[in-house]
Amino acid sequence: MDERLKKQLEFILEIDKEKNVFRQTHLSGHGRNENDAEHAWHMAIMTFLLSEYSNEPIDVGKTMLMCLIHDIVEIDAGDTYAYDEEGKKTQAKREAKAKERLFSMLPQDQGDRLKEIFEEFEKGSTPEARFAKAMDNLQPLILNDSNGGGDWMEHGVRAEQVMERQSGTRYGSEKLFAITRDIIQKHIDKGSLK
Repeated sequence: MDERLKKQLEFILEIDKEKNVFRQTHLSGHGRNENDAEHAWHMAIMTFLLSEYSNEPIDVGKTMLMCLIHDIVEIDAGDTYAYDEEGKKTQAKREAKAKERLFSMLPQDQGDRLKEIFEEFEKGSTPEARFAKAMDNLQPLILNDSNGGGDWMEHGVRAEQVMERQSGTRYGSEKLFAITRDIIQKHIDKGSLK
């Protein structure tokens, strides 16, 4: 086997570990906690289905790839819960170290390309990154909504925390941001968000 293929197969096996990184969000229907790979897959499909609501034209395939790789770094860095203020203090450093290790496993051209796409997502400076971030916000919101706001209640999350996190959705899609506001208000009214 040549070296390029060997590196690609090793990376493919390594990213299988993303299936073992569990998030605070539960699957719909009050299921178990979802893992990072399920979250990424769900976001990618959402991108295809909802791309017509992007504020700007996007390269759907690139945005889907961005969704699929955005949490690979959590294999090493672990998942940082959206409302964990202490964990957020070290998140960037942990993820930067993980990004270097994981993407350097690949042949350089592919590793560099995935690093570039990952960094584009993190910066949120392109239409694709803004829409991918909107998917990253919307996906757990709709799961939590389907579960009656249980994850928010379990962690004592306040409405203003959710609104602050969701506010970035508007940069990817005003239409989807309007839906997030409606969902948040519904949970304020029913008491699952303080």
